[in-house]
Amino acid sequence: MKIDNKDKQEIAATFFKRAVQILKNEEVEFDPKVVAELITKHFPDYRRILNELQRYSVSGKIDSGILVNMSAESFKDLVKLLKDKNFTEVRKWVAKNSDADTTSLFRELYDSASTHLAEGSIPQLVLTLADYQYKAAFVADHELNIMAALTEIMANCKFK
Repeated sequence: MKIDNKDKQEIAATFFKRAVQILKNEEVEFDPKVVAELITKHFPDYRRILNELQRYSVSGKIDSGILVNMSAESFKDLVKLLKDKNFTEVRKWVAKNSDADTTSLFRELYDSASTHLAEGSIPQLVLTLADYQYKAAFVADHELNIMAALTEIMANCKFK
């Protein structure tokens, strides 16, 4: 079912009001612009939006820090660690970057696959990323899900 743009705006606005009400009831400080951007970014995945709000509200405040994307340098470091099959350091990278958006990370791995992977490993990468991206919508611990995906990539993909 396709939602037309007018309905999307109305549905997103209603969800924004409800999210703001929840945050106020839970006495979480928040920047309304950040909440709106988060809703826009993940619409219509309400479960994901609520999970992200809950995850970031642990600190007691939701601000622009949750929208930070990982740097190109940080991603380059990750690729090197994956290539070296350095499980311990990959685990540290994931812990340090636990605020990284799973969708963005997986998309970056997918987009850069031909640069970093042997051609025969790209189909395996695609299957692994698709599997763990689907699982990301249901998992309680996103850090663990990312680590599982990266472990499978280390085990099953050959790097250049």
